[in-house]
Formats: sequence, structure tokens, C-alpha cells
Amino acid sequence: MKQERQYPKVMISLKAKRSVQNGHPWIYGEEILKTEGMPQNGELVDVFAGNAFMGTGFYNSASKITVRLISRNANDVFDARFWRRRVEYAVRYRKTVMPGADFTCCRLIHGEADQMPGLTVDRYGSILSVQITCLGMELVKDTIYRALWDVLTEMGETITGIYERNDIALRTRENLPERKGWYRSDDIPAPESAVTEICENGIRYLVDVENGQKTGFFLDQKYNRAAVSRIAGGKRVLDCFTHTGSFGLNAALGGAEHVTCVDISQSAIDMAKENAVRNGLDGKMDFLCEDVFDLLTKLADRKCRDYDFIILDPPAFTKSRKTVQAAARGYKEINLKAMKILPRGGYLATCSCSHFMTDELFRQILTSAAKDASVSLRQIEARQQAPDHPILWNVPETDYLKFYIFQVV
Repeated sequence: MKQERQYPKVMISLKAKRSVQNGHPWIYGEEILKTEGMPQNGELVDVFAGNAFMGTGFYNSASKITVRLISRNANDVFDARFWRRRVEYAVRYRKTVMPGADFTCCRLIHGEADQMPGLTVDRYGSILSVQITCLGMELVKDTIYRALWDVLTEMGETITGIYERNDIALRTRENLPERKGWYRSDDIPAPESAVTEICENGIRYLVDVENGQKTGFFLDQKYNRAAVSRIAGGKRVLDCFTHTGSFGLNAALGGAEHVTCVDISQSAIDMAKENAVRNGLDGKMDFLCEDVFDLLTKLADRKCRDYDFIILDPPAFTKSRKTVQAAARGYKEINLKAMKILPRGGYLATCSCSHFMTDELFRQILTSAAKDASVSLRQIEARQQAPDHPILWNVPETDYLKFYIFQVV
């Protein structure tokens, strides 16, 4: 190290050293051997393995993930210019991988994948919707927001406000309060409405950043929805777990003969109907408020052949390793029944959005379901999340979405 260090020290175990050397930014509490300099929660610490400097990160003894690294460079100075560089790097990456209109509706910052742990920033037109689950990032958010505002403005992009969607239980693990509302400062305004319109794949949606799911909308399936649209022409489509109708709308816009959208939430179905009307697609769509598991069971039992394209986009059935096997049973059930309902030559789009449901396990589930349904799966596409949700190969937690399109033969 070329400069005198000013931060408290955290000494880590050999196991943690190997993890950091392999590129993972998290250090767990049980991997810390000792601390020097009395680190305070939320502040930066230097991490050492023996005499070897491993990096600098945010410290929080209240969190199971006690240190979240933000830099491996001993010469970094963590001032406003540092965060401006991080923000600009992330935003310019999105400008490249989400060109044209896609840049107006995308994820600008994806936490650890952008070396800004616990920070999510989604852009919905002129509104930025932000979620923070890391105490250290919370303490530098004013600098981050200023950098976002300046970088986007200098790129010629119009931003009218920053909405904080910090109503998430993960914040309690960092001793952070849950709250939501407009971020306010002297030079960053707060719009009157938290509802805005976006256009994705040629389809217009109203997005409520105050009350919508996650930060307002599910952006990670953007190009998977486009993939569905490409093969939906002339098909009779059943869109399961439709939420606000995005897959079904893409299928309808792609020329589907008819689309039936199903969700257990009446409010989601109401929003899907509104989106269909907004896009002039309501004439070829209908909507059911029903439990998908129950509906697929009924359709399979009566050997229904009303659909030749079924889309399965369920919520994450598991959010921990402890419930993976129970989730596996749920995934198999819906896929097995969908395969039984589809005629030979029909099409199936299916996915899992849980990191803990690995691609290997998900493929095993699909293979087992196909065997039990006495069908074969002809793979058309294997996809993941859109590139504005980048995957770091040395951080498996960033790899979570598995998406497949098959012909059932």
C-alpha cells in the first residue's frame, strides 16, 4: 500500500481470504478473527488476511454480512469523485447494453454487480426508484443521488425525481428503518405523482413506484418477454402468474390468436386489464382471478386442449436453502401439469427467479416433469435476466433468473 491508511482494520479467516481472492465481496461475522481501531457500524474498514491487504468495505456488526467490500485498490480515496466514477461507469454500461428506448426503462445500478452493495436503482422514464439495504450505502446516498442526477443530466436525459422504496424487510437486518417516499434536497425536486408511463417492447404500462411490486415493475424479464412475442403468432396462450399482464401483452402484440391471463391477485388482474385496454389489446385477451395451481389441476384433469402455448412466470418459491426442496415440488407440479395440458407440438415458456433454485436443479425438475408427462422437450431458447441486471461469475448471488422456451414433442 502506497498511502497511510485511515480506516479501522478487520482481520479475516483463511476461508474468508479464499472467498475474497475468488472475487466475492461479502465477509460474514463468523469469518472475522479480530478488529482494530473500534470500527463503527456503517463506516469503512480495511480488511486484512494476516499482513495482506484484501480490500475496503462497509462494516456493520448488526448484519450477518458484516463487511461488504467496495474496493480492492489500496490507493482508492472514497470521496465524491470516487462515487461519481462508480455511478458513471454503471450508467454508461446500461447505455451500451440497453440502447435506444430501452435505456429509458432499465436498472441503472444492480448492487454488488456494480460494486455498490445493497443499492438498487431502477429508471422508469423520468423517475428513479431506489432501494437501499446496506447501512454504509445509506450513509453515502446523498453523494450517490447527486452523482446519478448529474451524470444523467449531462447525458441529456430528463430526470424529475428520486423515489425511495425502502419498505423492505431486508433493511431490518442492517438496523435500518423501513420507509418510502420522495427524496428531497435543495436542488433535487419531488414530483407530485409517483405514477409514470413507460414503454417496453412497444407496450405501454403505467408504473406506480410508490405501490408497485419491488421498485415498481419487473424489469429483468424485458428481453424474455420479447422472445415470447416472437413465437406467439397464431397461438392460443395461457399466461400463468400474469401479475400485471406483461408476458400476455407481449404475446398478444406478437399476434397471438387469444391470450388468457391468470393471477390469484384481483388487483393484479385489474391492472392487467387496464394495460390491455391502454394498448388496444383487450379484444384478444381475457383475465381470470384464480389460483394457478388449482386451475392447472382442473385443466389437466379434464385433458384440456384449449391452449398451445403456456407461460409460467411464478414468484420465487424459495428465498432460502432451507425451502429449496419444497420449492422444487411446486415447480415440478406446475410444469408437469402444463406439459400434460399442451398438445404435441405445443410451446412452453417457464422460469424460476430464485437464486437458490440453481439452473442445474431447475433443469432436473423440468427433465423429471417431462418424463412423468411422457413428453420430450425441444429447447428453443435458454435465457437469463436482461443485461441491465448483470451477472458476476464470481458472485453467484447475482445469477438468479432461469428462463426456457420449449416445444413439447
